[in-house]
Amino acid sequence: MDIRSLSVVQAILAEGSYQKAAQRLNCSQSTVTFQVRRLENELSLRLFERVGRRMVLSRAGKNLLPHLESVLSGMRHILQYGGEGSLSGQVRIAVAESLLSCLAPSMLAEFAQKAPRVRLELHCRNCHDIRNGVLSGEYDMGVYYNVGGHTKSLSLEKLGRAEGALVAPPSLAPGLRDFDTPHQEKDVAFIINEPRSVFRERMEAYLRARDILLSSTVEIWNIEAIKRCVAAGMGVSFLPRFAVRRELAEGTLAELAVNMPERGADIICVHHGSRDMGPALRLFRELFAERIASEGL
Repeated sequence: MDIRSLSVVQAILAEGSYQKAAQRLNCSQSTVTFQVRRLENELSLRLFERVGRRMVLSRAGKNLLPHLESVLSGMRHILQYGGEGSLSGQVRIAVAESLLSCLAPSMLAEFAQKAPRVRLELHCRNCHDIRNGVLSGEYDMGVYYNVGGHTKSLSLEKLGRAEGALVAPPSLAPGLRDFDTPHQEKDVAFIINEPRSVFRERMEAYLRARDILLSSTVEIWNIEAIKRCVAAGMGVSFLPRFAVRRELAEGTLAELAVNMPERGADIICVHHGSRDMGPALRLFRELFAERIASEGL
């Protein structure tokens, strides 16, 4: 049994199709198909079946999934160690986009300096996908916002808390700056990332509670692009304050007052409780925790 075939199975489950799994693994779709067929032939059963446009596990595949994940987890655990306490091997870590783009860069150089023999794979994912990926063994660790839904098998550590800020272009008309008075229709767009973003959910819940209707929602799946579009006058956004701290200080963005009772989210580090983190993961967690603390979060 080839370990690559098991990795292909995980990629198909995560992406929902052979084509997207191939893109994720940087290989051809025919390679993905070959790996699945070879594994199915070795096991003498069908692992996948198509439901609509998605590939899902067959009943036999569901029964075997825990065993496949156990094999992959064991292999990654072996690869993390060049010897007891050694900073070597490979780790797969998923981080929420705002944390990855705004906080991680300054600590990655220190990680590389202290752990030059570690092969670090960093993945930018939605918080819900990170939680599920750590649970399934796709990632060794996740650093993201607490969106709930964690099982007892996951080990959680709070690293800090990020508060949200409603930001707008400094040129926004005075009549559009009031986000406190209920029952409004405002000719301004809400510029934000994907639908399951915790900060998007916070702001949309607030707008519904206040019966404030904005003209449109513009989805841009990149936090730096969102900030630039807001600064250019396209609309408003609700982002972690640490992510817009520089722009607020420079005056390219302005913060609007908002009477929101719950505007923040805990930053957590999660790994599977049944598996030892290993020295490389512990180092990454410690450096990230220090970076978060330096921001006062």
